[in-house]
Amino acid sequence: MNDIITEEKHTLSNRAFDHIPVIDITGLYSADPAIQQKVADELGYAAEHVGFFYITGHHIQKAQIDKLKSQAKAFFALPTTEKMKYYAGNFGIKHRGYVPPGEERTEMQNSVEIDRSINKTDNKEAFDLSWDLPEDDPDVVVGKPMHGSNVWADLPNFKTDVDAYYQAIIQLGRTLLRGFELALGLNANDLNRLVNKPTSQLRLMHYAYNPDIEDTLGFGAHTDMELFTILLPTAPGLEVVNSEGKWIDAPPIENAFVVNIGDMIEALSGGRFIATSHRVRKVSEERYAFPLFFACDYDVVIQPLPQFATPEAVKKYPPVIAGQHLFEVSAKVFGYMQRMIQRGEITLTGPNLNFGKHSHNE
Repeated sequence: MNDIITEEKHTLSNRAFDHIPVIDITGLYSADPAIQQKVADELGYAAEHVGFFYITGHHIQKAQIDKLKSQAKAFFALPTTEKMKYYAGNFGIKHRGYVPPGEERTEMQNSVEIDRSINKTDNKEAFDLSWDLPEDDPDVVVGKPMHGSNVWADLPNFKTDVDAYYQAIIQLGRTLLRGFELALGLNANDLNRLVNKPTSQLRLMHYAYNPDIEDTLGFGAHTDMELFTILLPTAPGLEVVNSEGKWIDAPPIENAFVVNIGDMIEALSGGRFIATSHRVRKVSEERYAFPLFFACDYDVVIQPLPQFATPEAVKKYPPVIAGQHLFEVSAKVFGYMQRMIQRGEITLTGPNLNFGKHSHNE
């Protein structure tokens, strides 16, 4: 879920960082407002000057993380025929389930043509889930995209362990959002009120071991579309670009998550927070990654909040409906939704903004 960062933005940003900061967020759980504010100021500085940071002190237990990793390993070790029982293409616009290698064509995001060919350079596979809703939920009944019940693999404790992690990481996201409210000088709940039934997707991603892979670019430079992303990686590969065009490694750190600012909170803050471009390089070792794309509700209109709505910001960040934008960008990327478009089952109606695009120099 992603958006290109322009060279102009990098130049104007003047963010020549040479490392990704590590922030202990323990203080956000404190009852002391001064302690909360101190951590929030650190978050705000990182969000303005880097757009990326690690967090520790996050209250998510190692045992919970270990269970998530174990379930991912068990699922991706299944034969392809078994995994395809959960193929996302079987479940339509709710956008959940198994995504096999080659299913995603990120280079098609900006194309009006429908390319149904397999992306043979894509070696990753994924299992996607989101906010779990009952089938009688009003938004599910009316067929709102990206709403519905999750698809769960029929493995021992898979649903229990993965859902528990999802709930915990959502709570962590809310804690971070409160920190961002403090950092931006907003009132309590100014941002959290946008998150009630969010389109926040968790991806269990697997990159198979391949001894023949050379150190080449695997996933082109992009930013994430949502408010922010909370990433748990198991191996190197992630790189972040600074204002001088230098790529900075962001390797895994024990008991830490990587957090990056997304396009939508950049727009809400009128550009005060910056979504920094990043990419993933192919590495030979087996790699798992668990990004939670923390989003707001589908119908939220993303535009600068009144406090940040300068004429320049309003011009730079035109209004966009959050969920519609996420869905329509996804529809251009995933093969099964491209086929739905061709059959007339999906109609793209959103504005064609310079928002949610890849620089697919892969």
